[in-house]
Amino acid sequence: MTLRPFTMGDLDPVWEYQRLPEVAEHMLWEPRDLVQVKMALERMVREDRLAREGDCLSLAVVGRESGVVVGQVELVWLSERHRQGEVGYVLNPRYQGAGLATEAVIEVLRLGFEGLRLHRIIGRCSAANTASAALLERVGMRREAHFRQNALLKNAWRDEYVYAMLRADWG
Repeated sequence: MTLRPFTMGDLDPVWEYQRLPEVAEHMLWEPRDLVQVKMALERMVREDRLAREGDCLSLAVVGRESGVVVGQVELVWLSERHRQGEVGYVLNPRYQGAGLATEAVIEVLRLGFEGLRLHRIIGRCSAANTASAALLERVGMRREAHFRQNALLKNAWRDEYVYAMLRADWG
């Protein structure tokens, strides 16, 4: 697995997974058409550094053998003063189960803790997304909260889990 900045040349593989209902099910967005994916990709291309609080670093997850973009991982710098960040990820279902998302999240945690010297990194997921919750636990994050019906998304109330890891827990 390789992580790299997105380019506009990644449009087709990103569209391949962002248009799928099973991917959008746990996201804030509905399945995206090609125009919506192009707009999202344009934003991700610009999210190429963490220079200050509020910045998001979006990276393409590229398969080892295939060289194809199979997903995305991001690190958001939530607070400079409190040295906190947030990790997020999406993987094409065709490539799930091979450990790529786990490997990508571990690398982003490494970047946050060792590169940015963050104190705490969180990860959030829908409580219904058991695979995502399992991934966050697999990388060593601890569930700190279960927010019941905290978001009205797609005409339904959604429960959310919040996981976190401290820099002291990292190494």
